[in-house]
Amino acid sequence: MKFSICLPTGFEGVMYPIPFVKPEDFVRLGVMCEKLGYDSVWGNDHITTQKYVQELFPGTPPAFYEPLTVMAAISTATTKLRMGTSLLVLPMRDPVFLAKQITTLDQLSNGRFILGVGLGAYREEFAAWNSKLAGARRGDLMDEGLEALQLLLYEKSATYEGKYYAFKDVELFPKAKQTPFPLYVGGHNIEAVERAARLGHGWLPGWRPLAEMKERIALLRQRAGEHGHDPKAIEAAPQFSMTIAKTMEEAERIYMESGLVAHRKSLAYTGRDLSQQVVANLVGSPEVILEKIAYLKSIGVDHCSSLMIPANDMSEYNDQVQWFAEAVIPKAS
Repeated sequence: MKFSICLPTGFEGVMYPIPFVKPEDFVRLGVMCEKLGYDSVWGNDHITTQKYVQELFPGTPPAFYEPLTVMAAISTATTKLRMGTSLLVLPMRDPVFLAKQITTLDQLSNGRFILGVGLGAYREEFAAWNSKLAGARRGDLMDEGLEALQLLLYEKSATYEGKYYAFKDVELFPKAKQTPFPLYVGGHNIEAVERAARLGHGWLPGWRPLAEMKERIALLRQRAGEHGHDPKAIEAAPQFSMTIAKTMEEAERIYMESGLVAHRKSLAYTGRDLSQQVVANLVGSPEVILEKIAYLKSIGVDHCSSLMIPANDMSEYNDQVQWFAEAVIPKAS
């Protein structure tokens, strides 16, 4: 089992107070996570303030940091730590420039970058980013973007003609050091599972009720085999929240009093049963969390990826990162 941390690149207001993180914190956190034995660090992707955040923090815009730039900075200060995006909003990225960015980052990090992509949690951001595409189906842009990336990453000369993206005879070099390039597909629904099984090297959904997670992982393996891929080669890497405390009761209190609860409510449209959010995430004492991890292993989870940590300030965040690394990882890896 692998474990990794979600850095607060785009979570001010969303689940953290404003202000929360300083730019210099990111490299420091990357170095700390490498020393503590985490597999990787990840960054999420937001462009503009969500409406519910504007209501919670009127007149105080949150600071959102571009995750690829943050990972490039971390790569210069680390040697083994992997870096990823959880998730980069692919429908809001030009595939040619994105391919150039990720292959450059792959080269700069000596093959330590993972691209995780998704539709984006908030359609309102997509509409604000490009009002001319406000009515477009993001899944169609996602599929075109994935197809285009496959050509740009591997073909000497790439040409693509789609409804939304088009390019001709693009020679994009240097190619990535990693072959194949690690592409993780986010999203929990059947369409996302299918994309991951068809094109991905990992599936990175948000947490789901445990019975559903078990079913979707089984479906992922089945569909990967039907597409001619090795089912075991696709990493099941769900993103969980993590709150560790001396007792289960204390952990649940900290979690339920955090800004993460408002974030969960804002995502209620995804159909998650919020009564399960403590049970289905890594919330509890070290002993309880280890029991949860044992169950996740049994249903096929390979990587508890991009752990989101409720906290009131960076000191609490740092303490959680260290406590989990010392009390859980040695017994669960």
